[in-house]
Amino acid sequence: MSRVLVLNQTFEPLNIISIKRAIKLIFTLKADIIYANSKLIRAQSIAIPEPSVIRLKYYIKVKYKEPSLSKKNIILRDRRTCQYCGTQKGPFTVDHITPKSRGGKDTWENLVCACMKCNLKKGDMLPEEVGMKLISKPRKPTYFELNILRDSIPDERWKEFLYLK
Repeated sequence: MSRVLVLNQTFEPLNIISIKRAIKLIFTLKADIIYANSKLIRAQSIAIPEPSVIRLKYYIKVKYKEPSLSKKNIILRDRRTCQYCGTQKGPFTVDHITPKSRGGKDTWENLVCACMKCNLKKGDMLPEEVGMKLISKPRKPTYFELNILRDSIPDERWKEFLYLK
């Protein structure tokens, strides 16, 4: 069954729901369709395009959930890609950009996904000391981003709202 991305009134991603639930929100005038698929959903006297992204007409205050800092979540945030060479072939490990021996901390901004080869090459040095450069600047993801990254994204248009472009 297809899934629908739900956006808050402010276009922030809120949730992923079933098409059936999305249709209920549209028919009760609680949401508008932002993007639709070419397939039509037909009822006795009406046909509407199958929604892919909907936006709520009212604002929902979201309780902020802190994502847990773990090896699994670092690798997930970096999309199973070595942040030094770009390979997507594992096994992967987590590397401290500034090594612990030099005062590096266990933070979202100091940890990246690295392949074994790059991690061994870098060793206990700073990336610039061994001529390595990061592909992207590490940052703390949102709880929602991590949950989205666990699955494949069914519609490329979602990336616009998920900050994954």
